Amino acid sequence: MTDPYIEIRPYRDEEVSAVIADLLADDEFIDTLMALRGNKIARWLPSIARFFARRFLQNQIAGVETVEGFQRLVKPRLDRVVASTSMFSSSGIEALTPTDSYLFISNHRDIVMDSAYANIVLVEQGHRTAQIAIGDNLLQKPWVSHLMRINKSFIVKRNLSGPKQQLAASKQLASFMRNAITENEGSLWIAQREGRAKDGNDRTEAAVLKMLTLSRDKQSESPNDVLGKLNIVPITVSYELDPCDCRKARELAFGDEYEKRQFEDLDSIAEGITGQKGRVHLQFGTPIAADSLSVTEAVRLIDEQMAENYRLFQTNVWAYEALGGAETDVLPEVESASLSHAEFMSRFNDLTPLERNLAMSAYAKPVFNWLHHLAKS
Repeated sequence: MTDPYIEIRPYRDEEVSAVIADLLADDEFIDTLMALRGNKIARWLPSIARFFARRFLQNQIAGVETVEGFQRLVKPRLDRVVASTSMFSSSGIEALTPTDSYLFISNHRDIVMDSAYANIVLVEQGHRTAQIAIGDNLLQKPWVSHLMRINKSFIVKRNLSGPKQQLAASKQLASFMRNAITENEGSLWIAQREGRAKDGNDRTEAAVLKMLTLSRDKQSESPNDVLGKLNIVPITVSYELDPCDCRKARELAFGDEYEKRQFEDLDSIAEGITGQKGRVHLQFGTPIAADSLSVTEAVRLIDEQMAENYRLFQTNVWAYEALGGAETDVLPEVESASLSHAEFMSRFNDLTPLERNLAMSAYAKPVFNWLHHLAKS
């Protein structure tokens, strides 16, 4: 049978060996790994350095023939990165059933780490790792696509030429996601919006949920019949520090005319993974289920949980106060900061006044959203 999702789905176990062979044969992939490890020999003797790096990687990856085997290989390295760059905590997972499939809709601050933190908790609590949505704009190099898809990522097509192609791609994606949930093929992770919330405002884009309703059977279902059946669970990830905060502020200050450098997203990925994040908390929300659920109602319910479940840190409060915010006495008690107020403010010394204000606003926005939610409840 023809596989309707072959272009976008994660790789399957029977494809792993061939994908690993392709990765090992890719000089750029090997060079990137050496650069991340700070291999100075590669600058002067690249061919010899690649030879030994490839041999080392072959030994490390020997015997890996399944997706789960690949993820087991990656996990200890991910755990070391998390331990060295953050103080991580989580809550809410205990209310979810390990054998069920959920559609996790998450706020989006970091390209890789948002979903990585979620998968760490899922594995530790006996759940299957989630399949992760990733935009094709991030897959500009073949080795990046291989690496993501072997790690259970599925592709969201964005670089399309016209509305017909976009509609067809959206229907394909919606069908893939619904099938994964209804057939209990494991949970999915998708961001609540296209792209990161560089301004710190965790708001769900209605277009994301409208896309999901395209999986409906037009003969027997309305759009409102779809969302309540997808086992939606909001996820809120909170960072005390954003390694890319100044980078995001500069981009926002530039405005709509900003054009990314080639492979700039890969630089953001590396900075987000290796940069210091201070305290990080991930909150699994309450499942949203209903016989009939409109896009508007789903957006409201998700955004309410995002605001309520965001773990406010001292950095958020400092930024809120720096912007003249009041009513700090009604805020929930926050943990002591992992850095001083002076150290936090010095992060923005090299920014222009506009850029600094935008960076402060991104840290302060969760406080404003929390207060707005408090006023409504």
